[in-house]
Order: sequence, then structure tokens, then C-alpha cells
Amino acid sequence: MKLCSINELKEQDILARDVMADKYNVFLYKNTILNKKYIEKLKNLDIPYVYIQDNITDEEIAVLKKEIEEKSKSKVKEVILKHSYSTGNDLKVLSETADNIIANILEEEEVIENIYDIKERSADVYTHSISICVLATLVALKLGLDKERVHDIGVGCLLHDLGLRYMMIEYADQDIDTLSDKELVEYKKHSVYGYTALKNENWLSKKSKEIILCHHEKIDGSGYPLHATEISVDTKIVSVCDTFDEMICGIGCKRMKIYEAVEYLKSFKNILFDGKIVDALLEFTAVYPSGSVIVTNQGEIAVVIKQNKGFPERPIIQITRDKFGNSIQDENIVDLVKVNNIFIDSVLE
Repeated sequence: MKLCSINELKEQDILARDVMADKYNVFLYKNTILNKKYIEKLKNLDIPYVYIQDNITDEEIAVLKKEIEEKSKSKVKEVILKHSYSTGNDLKVLSETADNIIANILEEEEVIENIYDIKERSADVYTHSISICVLATLVALKLGLDKERVHDIGVGCLLHDLGLRYMMIEYADQDIDTLSDKELVEYKKHSVYGYTALKNENWLSKKSKEIILCHHEKIDGSGYPLHATEISVDTKIVSVCDTFDEMICGIGCKRMKIYEAVEYLKSFKNILFDGKIVDALLEFTAVYPSGSVIVTNQGEIAVVIKQNKGFPERPIIQITRDKFGNSIQDENIVDLVKVNNIFIDSVLE
């Protein structure tokens, strides 16, 4: 993928990313083959640059197979939407869903040694549940937790935001501190609602129930709903993963870039969050996911094309424009682990 000026486009170029007509509407989708009409329309829309495919492919590493992710999301959504507050037995099927996710993760060789591309996305609570199930499973495996605890953590993650099912408050891409006092109090009850709906279910473990109730607790007691300071390791894991994923998808806060969420966790390590758990999460999280467009300290524009195992902040990049903004036609690939005078200064996309 490379950044290309509209004036440099040629017919038969293939888009590497969606082109937006405005903030919410896609004009041309990824993989569209450009023709003369499309190129003229792009010029008329005053779109200066687009991303086109080239012979360097972004090597994106995902934790979960796409088909497993979609199937799990569909099941979580189906079950939770059908759920009645008076009974929780209908949710028991999600225990099997958690096992399927964990099994898929364990199929990957050196699963806890890889660095994964985790992307910002929209505030879909069902995708969020799958995502933190994956993140928390990886953290639990890194910390050496046994199979039963990993299972309980996975089930707790899939059900942790069940209480949002009963709320009408808008929480997508919105900082909850901007809610009215009444709305904020109500929003902070969602973990209690979820716990209350499931506390008498014998199929659900005590650890999973604690996760549902306490996933917003912080180690300094500033969390909710109990303001607890004595929190189990299992719940601390989910608290860290939940906070991280909420920030990158915009649940109860404004959506952030990955590197911004990483900096937040680092800033509050051993203050709000268990430091060992934060470190475990960040060991496998690509700070700059593949496909990110960045600016180097030398003013060059580049695209992240691959991650370096063990160095989540030092990926391999392809420089597409020099510091004067001129397009670079030749392949100019830099491994940031192998150089000490180039680093990422900022992120464009």
C-alpha cells in the first residue's frame, strides 16, 4: 500500500482503503479498480490523496480467525438480544462460545509470543465482548493461569456488558463524564444489572460473576460500583482489557488511536491498573498496527507494513513520501529495530 496524489493516479490502480466522501459516507470502497470517471470525481471532491495497492502487502496479524470472530459475534448478539431479565439459563450457550474462542487462539503457534494488529473500530458492544475475551485470554495465558480460570475469564468477558442491554443511555463514542448526573448514575449501574440477572445461575462460576460485577473497579478504589480495592487477578485482567478496548472502539468515551490508548494504560500503570497485567497486554499489542500511516522524526511519511516480534513500538515501515512531500516510487523499506536514528513522531491515520 502506498499514499498517492490524485494527480499521480492511473486507470487500473486499485484502492487499498475506502475513500470517504465525507466523515460518514464512503465514495469508493477498498479494492475498487479506478477508471477515468472515478479519478475525475476524486478531483472534483478535492480529495488530495488516496491509498493504492502496490507489491508491498501489509502483513497484518490477527489473533482470531475471521470466520470464528464473525460466528462468535453473531452468537453473542443472538443470545443476548433474546435474553429475558427473569432468567439467565438461555445464556449458558455462551460458555461453549468462550471455549471455541480459546481453542482457536491456542491453535496458533507461539500464540503468546506474537505481536497482534488490533484496530480501532465502531462501538459495537457485541464485537467489544469478543475482543476483550480474546485480549483477556492472551493476557491470562501470558500470566500462566490454568485452563479453568482462562475459561471463566472468557465467559465473564462475553457477559460482562449484559447490563447495557437494559439501558437506553447513549454511550457510543461519548465520554460518560459529559452525561447528566442522573444518566451517569444510571450508566454505572450496568454492571450491577448484569450481575443481578445472573447471580443465581448455577452454571456460571463465581469468578465469572465477579468479572460481570467488578470489571470497572480500579486498584485505587476509584472504580465502580463497589469502589473495591481488593480485586482478584482474573477481574483485574478483564478491567485492563476492557478499558483498552473501550478506548479504541469508543464505548463510554471518545474513540482513541491505539497509541493513545497504550499511553493511557502506561500513565496509570500501578495507579488504576495492575502493572504486570498492563505489561502483559502491551507485550502483544502493536502500538502502530499494520496499515497505519505515520510521520517519522525526519518528516517522511510512511506506512507500517509489518510488526517486529518483541518490539511492539518498532515496526517495519515503507516510506512513501520524503520530507518535502515528494512521492517515492522505489521501495524504501526501513526496519526500525535495525536503525537508531529514525522513530515514529506522529500518526496520520
